Amino acid sequence: MSLTYGAYTACLQDRTLEEALDVLAGVGLTGAEVNTGGFIPSPHAPVDLLLTSDRARRDYLRIFADRGMELTGLTASGNPLSALPTEGLGHAESLRRTIELAGLLGVREVVAMSGTPGSDPGARYPSWVVNPWNGIDLEVLAYQWSVAVPFWKEIDALARARDVQVCLEMHPRNLVFSPLTFERFLAEVEPTHIGVNLDPSHLFWQQMDPVACIERLGGHIRHVHAKDTAVLPGAAVRGVLDTAFGPVPEDPAARVPTGIGHFCASWPADPAWRFVALGEGHDVDYWARFLAALAAVDPDLHVNIEHEDAAFGRIEGIERGARTLLAAAAAAGV
Repeated sequence: MSLTYGAYTACLQDRTLEEALDVLAGVGLTGAEVNTGGFIPSPHAPVDLLLTSDRARRDYLRIFADRGMELTGLTASGNPLSALPTEGLGHAESLRRTIELAGLLGVREVVAMSGTPGSDPGARYPSWVVNPWNGIDLEVLAYQWSVAVPFWKEIDALARARDVQVCLEMHPRNLVFSPLTFERFLAEVEPTHIGVNLDPSHLFWQQMDPVACIERLGGHIRHVHAKDTAVLPGAAVRGVLDTAFGPVPEDPAARVPTGIGHFCASWPADPAWRFVALGEGHDVDYWARFLAALAAVDPDLHVNIEHEDAAFGRIEGIERGARTLLAAAAAAGV
């Protein structure tokens, strides 16, 4: 038993699935996670065809097998609870279809986000309560959980029927963004087939300790994203909840990727933090401790690099991440 190391192919959307897998195999990785809906497109998974054709599913899985690769996860990260008509209903249906497809493909892990409803039944936009210091915020949270609980009970039942684990990324701007908010989710939803996708990058910039989070969450961790963050000197005056971001620039070269496949405009010249290639924010020794903590929880976890560092090219970022991850695995003996 050992951890499996791979990558999420979303950063290689400009390449075919075969080309993307060749990139991963070429840097020593053996697992691949593909997008199937939510915030970003799914060029590496023809979802409609795969849902309807057994032959298409066999041919699809053969693409992985022929390269010595394993399909270790499907991702449908979106906001299935959003009040926006362009998000909520579509993302919820995309998640259901992804769970169905995972069951048909024999893939056990689906990555998702818990979502953010509006502040009240008449809200037009999602509303994330950061610091519920007063009664109004608590009323908003009570309403939002009243929306979330029945939806996620339904999703848990579907996942149970398909023998699939839904893995929630603890992502800001969602109801579940920390171990404590996940524990509230456990208490209210009582799931059997919903756990955590442990992505340390969002924990780093919230000033959490990912290793401590691993120890707290224990067996609820079902999937892992290997992604790094550097907290920068700008945090001294901006804080990690900085709002100094503008609209998406027209020039694609000026766009900076965020953690949800969207693009954020002009980050400040001295940002509080940014996503960096694995190893650029924390060294091999840190990642060895991280992997050892994961292996102590579950030695069979899938750990997939998620590259979102605009300072490096797509393949270069994967290469750097793979060097760091595999060196850390060797150091940790996992």
